[in-house]
Amino acid sequence: MSRDHNAPEKSSQLVEQARDWTVRTDAMPSEMQILLAEYPREAWEAHPGFKELTKQWLGAHQMFRRLSKTVRFDGQHFLDGKLDALEYSKKLSYRGGALVNNLHGHHGWEDHSYFPELSAADSRFDTGLAILEKDHETLHLVLDSFTELANKVIGLHAENKSAINEVGELHKDASTIEALLHRHLGDEEELAVPIILHHRLRG
Repeated sequence: MSRDHNAPEKSSQLVEQARDWTVRTDAMPSEMQILLAEYPREAWEAHPGFKELTKQWLGAHQMFRRLSKTVRFDGQHFLDGKLDALEYSKKLSYRGGALVNNLHGHHGWEDHSYFPELSAADSRFDTGLAILEKDHETLHLVLDSFTELANKVIGLHAENKSAINEVGELHKDASTIEALLHRHLGDEEELAVPIILHHRLRG
């Protein structure tokens, strides 16, 4: 490994499985939600400012939710004896690689392009953007740990050696990634989309 949406599990359940990383569980400060009251999630699609670029961005988030859950499930299935080592390695290489590489690319674009655009449109929400950028930093540390462990697991399986202990640790990192995304993506959407609709950005 190189570097149909199911509702995510409750954040508290995911955090319990997470390894030694700080997973933000607090909601955004109330002052970061003032536009959300005017532009609630259930009204987004009907708004004339809800354009294709925003739909694609939200679609990427849905993909990350599904993929992170699938990667965690794959590890659990291997640990439960429902996947053999070869099949698990194939799934880990493909799905784990897709998750890591796409998240790094997506967050790099957000940090260097998307967030500055939102800040320029409405600097009242810079505190919220700073929280989201901090989430990115934490997530990238976990992704690096996940990648290192995944490469080790794939290498051990290629040599027909047991990797049960490493997969256990890898599963914890996968749980942390899912927990971080659960908290982060929802907050990010509910901060960004109201700004986009209010200021008619990305039309």
